Amino acid sequence: MKKILFLALAVLLINTSTSWAWGTTGHRVVAEIAERNLTRKAKKNLKKIIGDQKLAYWSNWPDFIKSDPTWKHADAWHYVNVGTSLTPTDFTKEMNETTADNLYKKTLSLIEELKDKDLSLEKKQVNLYFLIHLIGDAHQPLHVGRAEDLGGNRIGVEWFGQKTNLHTLWDSKLVDFTQYSYTEFSTVLNIHDKKFNNRLSEGELVTWLYESYTAAQHIYDTAKADDKLSYKYYFDHQKDLEDQLLKGGLRLAKILNEIYG
Repeated sequence: MKKILFLALAVLLINTSTSWAWGTTGHRVVAEIAERNLTRKAKKNLKKIIGDQKLAYWSNWPDFIKSDPTWKHADAWHYVNVGTSLTPTDFTKEMNETTADNLYKKTLSLIEELKDKDLSLEKKQVNLYFLIHLIGDAHQPLHVGRAEDLGGNRIGVEWFGQKTNLHTLWDSKLVDFTQYSYTEFSTVLNIHDKKFNNRLSEGELVTWLYESYTAAQHIYDTAKADDKLSYKYYFDHQKDLEDQLLKGGLRLAKILNEIYG
């Protein structure tokens, strides 16, 4: 495990331009919000798995290991591709009938495995790292996007005059534009009472993914190839961005509290 972590951190330093869901900051925001909403019992049980380290520390591990060819099979776990104009019923049907080992199916599998008290410590750790990360991915709308444009990766746009693509814009550039650290961003988002948080955490994975799917359609509709985007785009999408990060954190907390609380 130490060898894998060392490799992962080395790759992060070498390859900082790689496009990952939410980027490192966004994933840490989701994990930090989750940690701030854990029950006391869940925190105690999680400590048995990861010690005193924070969830945010491990939130990007599944992206860091993408450079290791032995983890190539895990690439498809980070996203799910679906058709267009799906109703909630059609979307749920498509998720349940797919045979692909995608974001939806893998997340459900991780949750079930983590409920097994006989799982080895190393397996518990790896599964937990992936669960933290994939719940973040599930709330980055373009990870529930179109296969033909790779979730916006093939839609080139400009962001304040610099060439990028729609996926990278949502992965990291919008988050980085705020200039918050992940703890600062978590603090300004995690301001609501328990009743509000419980309402935002309602539903299950498939309904959360459908929300992201709906958000993705809006993103596709409001930016086209070669668009020059800047302040107005951020202003128009700030609430969407903040809502998705907050939902991701609260819903991760809900899952972890159900498993460990």
